[in-house]
Amino acid sequence: MAEAESTFWPLSLGASPAKAKLLVLGSAPSALTAGTRSLNFEHVSAAQLIGQEISRQTPAGAQAKRAQEQGLPVPDQTLLSVLRRWFWMRKPDAGFVLSDFPATLLQAQVFDEWLDARGTGLTGVAVSDETSVSPAIINHYRTLGLDIIPTDLLMAA
Repeated sequence: MAEAESTFWPLSLGASPAKAKLLVLGSAPSALTAGTRSLNFEHVSAAQLIGQEISRQTPAGAQAKRAQEQGLPVPDQTLLSVLRRWFWMRKPDAGFVLSDFPATLLQAQVFDEWLDARGTGLTGVAVSDETSVSPAIINHYRTLGLDIIPTDLLMAA
């Protein structure tokens, strides 16, 4: 492994960093984002994708903006449509770090279906603060046999 990989990529995740598929439940710390860039794979934030939709004034962006103005989360249907476009436009074997998603069990289950349809799975799941993430989502990924890795351990690996 290159030096950046050995200082950032935890051996417990196994797969080559370039092909790893990692979820960060909640927002990714900036040090994690910088670490993934050094490994040359994509970091995607659901919040950033929604922000782009809002700035482009797309129908999905308008729905998201209305929800945010009312202090509500972006509806599952809207968030899933934005993430679906990103997921199916990317190269199937390319690695990624996806943060701020999934926020609900439904989103997690739909994302699992997309991964299954592509014949792939997640390499790992990280979380910076378990108290800010739905226990149902954490249990869902544990049931699938994935360890929930604290982001501070991921960055220190």
